[in-house]
Amino acid sequence: MPAHRSAAFRRTFAAIAALPLLTLAACGYGSEAKNDDTAKVAAGAEKIDGLDSVRIGYFGNLTHGTALVGIQKGFFQKELGATKPAYTPFNAGPSEIEALNADSIDIGWIGPSPAINGYTAANGTNLRIIGGSASGGVKLVVNPDKIKTLKDVKGKKIATPQAGNTQDVAFLNWIAEQGWNVDAKSGKGDVSVVRTDNKVTPDAYKSGSIDGAWVPEPTASKLVAEGAKVLLDEADLWPDKKFVITNIIVRQEFLKEHPEAVEAVLKAAVEANKWINANPDEAKAAANKQLEADSGKALPAEVLDPAWKSIQFTNDPLASTLNTEAEHAVKAGLLESPKLDGIYDLTLLNKVLKAEGESTVDDAGLGVK
Repeated sequence: MPAHRSAAFRRTFAAIAALPLLTLAACGYGSEAKNDDTAKVAAGAEKIDGLDSVRIGYFGNLTHGTALVGIQKGFFQKELGATKPAYTPFNAGPSEIEALNADSIDIGWIGPSPAINGYTAANGTNLRIIGGSASGGVKLVVNPDKIKTLKDVKGKKIATPQAGNTQDVAFLNWIAEQGWNVDAKSGKGDVSVVRTDNKVTPDAYKSGSIDGAWVPEPTASKLVAEGAKVLLDEADLWPDKKFVITNIIVRQEFLKEHPEAVEAVLKAAVEANKWINANPDEAKAAANKQLEADSGKALPAEVLDPAWKSIQFTNDPLASTLNTEAEHAVKAGLLESPKLDGIYDLTLLNKVLKAEGESTVDDAGLGVK
């Protein structure tokens, strides 16, 4: 990479890293999750590795359905025995990484771009990706009166959840592939990239302040319910229509000191995914119930049903696609070429998968040596 471009990347990444971090609540890094206390500690259960609790982060997105269902159906509590799973919902990846770096959570469900950025910024010392969770569930939805074809996106105002987040990187990469130019820092250029919290994006669309959005579910389906149309499903841009949208990460120190607890959480995640895929309607309802518990409002069927159908729940972290997404971030000017060696440690996940009689998964050469 030429020296002048390398310096520019460093300046851009520093600017992105300095952007405000968003959380669900003003206090701390997030708000404590709520559930209906369906998760009971089994009689005679013991604490895992003597731990009082394991602190777990996730987003209130359907793409984090493994976590939502795992909480609501008690899978985590079942595997952790008398150790309490303490849940914290987040609204953005950078805030979850900050919480992990500050030792406020131990394990988290998170998108690939925040995991990449967090790992790179800490020089590979803070986290490991220990499992997959979901693929798909991201769409470009637009106002059909203003945008009828992909070419019409040029000159329009399109929202992404946050500068440098997974969908922001994907959209900037797609823009570049069209031959259009956008400044990654400001979002200005041939397309106006408007960084907007997913919670307010539907209102922004209704007010006309944006013409569309490249967003995860259920935000995409919320916009469709407001009259938008799906112009592009991101899955169509990937081989086999699979790409990582949600991973499971852990603090390296916690993984080293409490592997039994990490294994228990991974076992719960594998069980949750198995149950989700075997019981899609019940799983959809359980995820929605947890969203209602956390936010106070359930998703209506016209939003929930199409959103859920577009997501694939998988234990495979789809490591090769994470590497591709990192390349997209570099091309967009959001990241200097990252060193991702060692970002994965799938040892415990593969141990769980073998015990369950399922196929093991691959780290695409980016695992701990």
